[in-house]
Amino acid sequence: MSKGTSTKTQKEIAKGELLNCVIKFYSSNLKVAISENAQFVFYSFRLNEHESTLMACCCKVICGGCHYANLMREAQGSLDSTCAFCRQPRPKSKEDFDMCLMRRVAANDPFALCQMGANRRNEEDYDGAFEYWAKAAALGDAAAHCGLSDMYRNGEGFEKDEKKALHHLEQAAIGGHPFARNNLGVLEERKGRIDRAVKHWIIAAKLGDDLSLESIKGCFTAALISKDVFAEALRACQAAIDETKSPQREAAVQKLNAAGIAR
Repeated sequence: MSKGTSTKTQKEIAKGELLNCVIKFYSSNLKVAISENAQFVFYSFRLNEHESTLMACCCKVICGGCHYANLMREAQGSLDSTCAFCRQPRPKSKEDFDMCLMRRVAANDPFALCQMGANRRNEEDYDGAFEYWAKAAALGDAAAHCGLSDMYRNGEGFEKDEKKALHHLEQAAIGGHPFARNNLGVLEERKGRIDRAVKHWIIAAKLGDDLSLESIKGCFTAALISKDVFAEALRACQAAIDETKSPQREAAVQKLNAAGIAR
């Protein structure tokens, strides 16, 4: 094999790895940090539902800043309205939105399945909610695990099952769901295991979870943890929040506030 062919192969491999990283990034809501030696490190972070947008065409959730920047680009260039991720035309009606969502469901898109589960639960169709969430959870969707945990805990559509509720809550937490991780801390607190509860809350705080930080603050106020532990959690939570800041996102938030949409 010639040197040129070898170099080309290496470049193709690198390109393939890059594509896989990008797909993984958008499929699992992960932030990508690229180091100087071109290796990729993935950090889980929270997309605030009030500061993010669901793109129905491809069922990707992008931050409000990216969505806002794309809207400004289209307005300034008199361009057609397209998705910031897949560049397909955005749905113009609820009917179009539902059709796009169903296409993604048919393709076994975990987020689409999870969204359909949430829709069915809101309609009190618990059998349908369970079916969609079970499929999404089997594909590794953390939010679906969280939804199933709620259903088992509340007995929605079947008898309550605390063991299964805990199992799905743990799977959601392992999958990087901050709300689930916070709830595991609450469960440990109720059992009097403060040390274990604080460990869960610190993990959630590192994802930018405000509720977990408040719980840690409460433990510090009650003299259950040291100042150093509280300071560590505070720094971790602030670092997570700072990591997700951008001028575009701040501009998007200002537009939402101006429109009277609460964060």
